Amino acid sequence: MGYGVAELPLHDGHVPKWMAYYMKRLAKAIVAVIVEEYGPAELVRRLADPFWFQAFNNAIGMDWDSSGSTTVTTGILRQVVDEDPSLGVVIVGGKGRLATSVPEELPRMAERIGLSSNVVQELIYASRIAAKTDNSLLQDGYTIYHHVVVVAENGEWSIIQQGMNTKAKLARRYHWSSPLPVEPTLEPHKAIASSRREDVVLDLTSKRSREARKTIIDIVRQDPRKSLREVYEAHRILRGLKPITHWLGKEDKDQPVQVITRFYKPQAKPPRNIGKVLSTIHELQPRSMEELLSLEGVGPAVIRSLSLVAELIYGSEASHSDPANTPLDPFRYAYVVGGKDGIPFVYNPELARRVIEFLEDVVKEARLGEREKAKILQRLRGLLPPTPYRSQR
Repeated sequence: MGYGVAELPLHDGHVPKWMAYYMKRLAKAIVAVIVEEYGPAELVRRLADPFWFQAFNNAIGMDWDSSGSTTVTTGILRQVVDEDPSLGVVIVGGKGRLATSVPEELPRMAERIGLSSNVVQELIYASRIAAKTDNSLLQDGYTIYHHVVVVAENGEWSIIQQGMNTKAKLARRYHWSSPLPVEPTLEPHKAIASSRREDVVLDLTSKRSREARKTIIDIVRQDPRKSLREVYEAHRILRGLKPITHWLGKEDKDQPVQVITRFYKPQAKPPRNIGKVLSTIHELQPRSMEELLSLEGVGPAVIRSLSLVAELIYGSEASHSDPANTPLDPFRYAYVVGGKDGIPFVYNPELARRVIEFLEDVVKEARLGEREKAKILQRLRGLLPPTPYRSQR
């Protein structure tokens, strides 16, 4: 199931090389301690939690409110696990072109931790459905540009992806984790952490959109010529060229259109290739939203037009509420060694070195025996900042 979403402002600039060196060593030390105490799967589960991810990001020194807390932190994590196969974790994907490289990367990287071909195919499907869902079914103003899959040697996985809203200069982070729900595209997020709620949203992942989802599937399975007429008819209604009363039969005839226009722009036109796409979809007869999303040509614009038809012509309303439900308060988490931008204090390389050496000693000594391990890990808990996260072991 999915774990959540975090929203962060876009920041310019980069991490200085000297700081990246300490951040990587500190990340490696923290990861090694978690894997030593709980195993690789626990690390993967924690990365699926947006709160724990943010605390980890803060601990190694990244800005608490930067989009780089996703791109830089996952990049550092990927370097750490790539260099140490004994951790039992692999990370594939990344930013830009790397975000689309998962299907090619996964089979090769999975060999390092002994994953079967069946598990690899399940991971590739999960990767694709997560990206499609958060880009097409949850239209919240953010376009996915960063996507990574984190996998443990037992097959447990998490997906961390980030979308960009260039107008608002914000980024929003999406977390998924194994296993996928029975309906992978229906409320896949366990929690959505965000400091901002959007006013203009189309959320077909919501359970409140069940009827709209069903109607959309019925639309694409009917005669494509009828579906195409309905798409153009819905857009004409939206522009005010046809009375809504004939279609909705409600007492307040104007209110539905006024509400709808908040979420569907009246001047918007159907996608140019909508007729061809509808014909292709009809030939394949998808039975679910997951099957529909997997078809070529089905993206945000097509889904938006189909949702408009479902609402205006068939009266099946989709949810237009931002699913964010947990306020993000980054200052609940203490920095360990300072922050890149000097908040809450200037990054302290000497303090970072001492923390790194302590953690590295913890792992070395813990491997001597269970009794010594328990004592040293107890000391570690006193050193690291508290977080609300608790292991579910």
